[in-house]
Amino acid sequence: MATAPVLGARNDLTDVDGIAVGHHQRVGRGWLTGTTVVLAPEGTVGGVDVRGGGPGTRETDCLAPTTMVSRVDAVCLSGGSAYGLDAASGVMAWLAERHRGFPVGPEPQHVVPIVPAAVLFDLGRGKFANRPDASFGAAAAERARPRPFAQGSVGAGTGARAARLKGGIGSASVVLPGGITVAALVALNSGGNAIDLSTGLPWGAERGIGDEFAMLRRPARAELRAHLDLPTAPPPMNTTLAIVATDAILDKHECTRLASAAHDGMARSIDPIHTYGDGDVAFALSTRRLPVPIDAPPARLATARFAALGLIIAAAADAVARAVVHAVVHAATAGEMASYRDQFPSAFRSGS
Repeated sequence: MATAPVLGARNDLTDVDGIAVGHHQRVGRGWLTGTTVVLAPEGTVGGVDVRGGGPGTRETDCLAPTTMVSRVDAVCLSGGSAYGLDAASGVMAWLAERHRGFPVGPEPQHVVPIVPAAVLFDLGRGKFANRPDASFGAAAAERARPRPFAQGSVGAGTGARAARLKGGIGSASVVLPGGITVAALVALNSGGNAIDLSTGLPWGAERGIGDEFAMLRRPARAELRAHLDLPTAPPPMNTTLAIVATDAILDKHECTRLASAAHDGMARSIDPIHTYGDGDVAFALSTRRLPVPIDAPPARLATARFAALGLIIAAAADAVARAVVHAVVHAATAGEMASYRDQFPSAFRSGS
């Protein structure tokens, strides 16, 4: 059993057993957008917290602690602004074909798949009319696998930007003392900076575990000056989306608190965050595999659980901050959106 937090085996969302991730994107010939789908194992409980001033969402109300449905079949993140919400219809159809969903009748096919979704603004980074539809969601669901997945300029992060830099998909995980796994996936498309403009380093790098970000160092001052001399980034019509997941047995209201913590991770790694032009949304998933470890006499079980949950919640915030860093360092230049690696080549140690 671990005695201190350690990186998950893959350091991504699939370290939570049963979680599968798939991407679908189109690039070139006027396309620069995509969709990411997270498939959850049966019995997964979900929560959500919407903080941005311009969110685009679907089926988030059903995740409120006071509503009937608590189980989630998948979460869909997509480009395309509100148009991209159609991608969730493809995920629903894919699940319905497999009889996955909330049962509403006597036959196995009488189900309604529960697929909360959120979108980010990438319109006009390809041709304005080229945006995800239901086929993107179905394709991403079909490609979802419970193994390491591509990060950077893929899926919902294909057309994403982070202020003056290219954004993208990032992920991170941690295994806590007691064996609970907490992981995060982020689609970074922020109006705010994901790097400290005084050093050139990603804000969230200080949250790294062990040598996770040992490949990074302060970039050359000339590179930082050149970055600061770039034209001001467009007005923030963006959005950062996050999914945090754990194998701890959490109830629906506890998942809501976990989703809230994801926004703390955004605030640690993006500045500014949650503006009127951002649609920042965080989802939380509990696959309910392991009990929350509590070591306390019966008279103190309730307060001891709160303390144990605090460790999980804090880990979720840090996982999101770390996932933002991975999104930054894995992104690839697209059009006028330069990647961090291309803008700050000296920030990467030789061989990394």
